[in-house]
Amino acid sequence: MSNTNTTKAPSRGLYVNMGNGPTLQPIDIGHKSHMAIIDPDTAFWALVKKKQLAEHLTDSDLLKTYKRKAKKFADEMETLRFGLKPSGVYFNPTERCNLNCTYCYIPEDMRRDGKHMSEKKLMESLEILKQYFKKTMDKGRKPNVVFHGAEPMLNKDAMFAGIEKYKKDFLFGVQTNATLLDDEAIEFLKARNVSIGISLDAPVANVNNKTRTNWAGEGTYDLIIKAMNKLKGYHSWSVICTVTEKNMRSLPKLVDFFHENEVPTCLLNVLRCTMPRSRDIKPKDATVAKHFIAAMDRTHELYKKTGRKLIVANFANILISILAPTARRLMCDISPCGGGRSFFALAPNGDMFPCSEFIGLKDFKGGNLFRNDVEKVLESKAFKTVTERKVEDIEPCNRCAIRHFCGSPCPAEAHEMNGGMDKTGAFCEFYEEQTRYALRLIADNKHEDFLWPSWDKDTKTTFNATSL
Repeated sequence: MSNTNTTKAPSRGLYVNMGNGPTLQPIDIGHKSHMAIIDPDTAFWALVKKKQLAEHLTDSDLLKTYKRKAKKFADEMETLRFGLKPSGVYFNPTERCNLNCTYCYIPEDMRRDGKHMSEKKLMESLEILKQYFKKTMDKGRKPNVVFHGAEPMLNKDAMFAGIEKYKKDFLFGVQTNATLLDDEAIEFLKARNVSIGISLDAPVANVNNKTRTNWAGEGTYDLIIKAMNKLKGYHSWSVICTVTEKNMRSLPKLVDFFHENEVPTCLLNVLRCTMPRSRDIKPKDATVAKHFIAAMDRTHELYKKTGRKLIVANFANILISILAPTARRLMCDISPCGGGRSFFALAPNGDMFPCSEFIGLKDFKGGNLFRNDVEKVLESKAFKTVTERKVEDIEPCNRCAIRHFCGSPCPAEAHEMNGGMDKTGAFCEFYEEQTRYALRLIADNKHEDFLWPSWDKDTKTTFNATSL
C-alpha cells in the first residue's frame, strides 16, 4: 500500500519547509559542533556545523543538489516500505519449550503442553515454501528459513531431517536457548553451514538466571557457556541478549565477555512488552539508553585495542538505516515493519502469522500453510493490519524527524500493550537516543568501526554531502 500523496499544494517549492519545498528539520544530536538536518519523508539527512545551519537551509549547494535528487530518495524509500515480498520464514517446529523465561512472548500453556510438528508435516511445509519462493524470488537467491521458538531443538529429529533434505534450497538458521546443543547437534549444523543463534542475558550466572530459567526455576547459564565454548571458531553464530531492567547495568561487562569468548556477532535487544508479564521487568528508556550506549562505547574501545570487532547487529542496523536505508539487514526498524512484508512466521500446526510476536494472538492468524495459498494469506485482513501500519498514522511519530530510522516498533507490542496499531511501542526515547548516538558517530567518522566488513558492497551512492 503506497503512502504517496498526489495532491500538490500550489507552491513552486522555492523554500525549505514551505509549500512543496523540501522539509528539512534541524535536529540536536548532542554533538559539540554538528547537528543534523533531516527530511522525515525520504530519510535524507546531512550533518552540518551548527554555526552554518542558516546558510544550509537557504540557497546552498546542499539544498540545490538535494532538490535535484529528492524524487530518487522518495522512490527508494517507497520501494523499501511498500515494494518488498517475503524472502524468509520464522519456522516454529514446536510449541513447546524446556525453559520458562520471564519475558517470553509465547503463551505459557503453549510452551508447557504444546505440540510438535511431525516430520512428515515439516517436510510438506518446506516443499510448499520452496515452490512459493520459486515464484517470488530472483533466480540464484535462496530464501531464509530460521527455525525458531519456543525451543526448536525439542523437535530436533524432524528439523534436522528437513535441513538435510532441503539444504540446497534454503539458507537455514536455528535460534535456540542452547541448553540442548550437544556435540553431535553442533557438528551437524556446522557441516551444513546453518547459522546458529543462542541466548545469554548476562556475563555472570546470578544475573542471567534471574530471567532465563527452566520450569523448575533452575538457571541456564552453565549450559549456555558450554555451548559457546563449542561454537568458538565457527563462522556463523551469534548471541542474543534480551535487555531488561534486571540486566541492563551489566551490558558493558557483557560486551567484554562476548569479545573475550570470540562471539562474532551479538544482538542487545531491548525486550518486547507484548505479554503482560514482560512489562514487570521493562527498563526505563533513559536508563537503558545510557547503559546501551556505554556498551557500544565499550565495543569501540575493544576494537581499537585488539583490532577485532564485536558487531552489535541491532545497533549496526540503526547505523545502516541512516547511511543506506535499502541495505539494512533487519526489518524491525522500518515502517511498515518486516512482519508480513519481508518475512512471516509459521506455527507448528501450519498457521501463519506476520511475525513470531503474534503467535498465540488469534486475531493475527492469516491462514494455514496446508489449507491456503501463501499469496492469499499475505493479503488477509490479519496480515494487512500489520503491513499497513504506518508511522504517518501514529502520533507523535507522524511529526518525528527520525521516524524512518526507528519505524515505531513493535506492532505486536503497540497493539497488546498500548491498545492499537495506531499507538507507539514501548521504547520511543530509547530509539531516539540510539539514533542521536549513531549520528554522533557519523559526525566523528567512527561509524565504520561498528559495521560488518564490506557492509556496503552491494550499495550504490546516490548522494554524498561531503562532495559538495
